[in-house]
Amino acid sequence: MQTLLFDETVRTIADASTGPITYQPGVVAPPLADSWFAALRDAVDWHASTRMMYERMVGVPRLHGHYAIDDPALPGVLREMLAVVEQVVPAPFNSIGLNLYRDEHDGVAPHNDKLHELAPHQPIVLLSLGATRTMVIRRKLPPHLKTELELEAGSLLLMGWNAQLHYDHGIPKLRQPVGARISVAFRVRPARAREAWGTS
Repeated sequence: MQTLLFDETVRTIADASTGPITYQPGVVAPPLADSWFAALRDAVDWHASTRMMYERMVGVPRLHGHYAIDDPALPGVLREMLAVVEQVVPAPFNSIGLNLYRDEHDGVAPHNDKLHELAPHQPIVLLSLGATRTMVIRRKLPPHLKTELELEAGSLLLMGWNAQLHYDHGIPKLRQPVGARISVAFRVRPARAREAWGTS
């Protein structure tokens, strides 16, 4: 985590007292980021899901996938990404979650990651690929300070475990057309959470 905290190219959104949350663009060069995006789009077993909203089932506006890092079916391209991420943030990652935002109609509502599904005091790192999308990060307590962060292809966003206590984050839907984006989330999950998530 120290690399992202002290590299001069890093933008700090929240400090260690309530985060940290940091953003570093250009970690992955554009040609490699494009190659990884294409490989994931074709290789991942993407799933659609539903949820209850306003007393009816609605489709979740994005596709998703999940792999345990020790899964024999883990795509090789994810192993390549893991090696790069671990050079920047040397955490014992054991889980990779993926979201595919197909166009401007896909997004995710403001939320925080569930702490019981995370190993205490371990970071979450998001690698962005594909089209740039805006992430809105909002502090939970008044005065509800808000940051709108443009997540570029090849960038890394780090969120500390304690940031989930103090901030919500989301990807709003857009009115104007936008291309597809893949978010690759590297996490450290406790054993009980890994069993619940499975290996695919």
